[in-house]
Amino acid sequence: MPYEFKLQRRVEFSETDMAGIVHFANFFRYMESVEHAFYRSLGFSAMLGHLDPPMGFPRVHAECDYRAPLRFEETVELHLLVREKRLKVLSYLVRMRNLSAAPVVEVARGALVVVCVAQQADGSMAAAPMPGHVFDQIQVAPAHLLE
Repeated sequence: MPYEFKLQRRVEFSETDMAGIVHFANFFRYMESVEHAFYRSLGFSAMLGHLDPPMGFPRVHAECDYRAPLRFEETVELHLLVREKRLKVLSYLVRMRNLSAAPVVEVARGALVVVCVAQQADGSMAAAPMPGHVFDQIQVAPAHLLE
């Protein structure tokens, strides 16, 4: 569906701290990886460098609440849901679940807000409406999935 995307990955040793638990900063990398995979599944990239002017989707807000530890070699499912879509802004909810746990447990829940920007002639960035082929493909998830 164009309002959600799921990605599974195994926790790498380099992502863990001295206690063998995923370091908090890596959850932000996980959110970015599922966001980019979502874009690729729709046929485009987070960097729309082929457009004139070039465009992209920098983050203007990111947060994460941690609920349970995640460890080396465990499998985490990253579930991205589109929470809001405006002409220049996308907001995502990302649920992260440990699929190696029995029962499966949510280890973190994060949020990203991104703004579509266009590169200006002087090299600066300014908010801009999303290209039609991007805007038209993305939908907002049903409310019951966002609870």
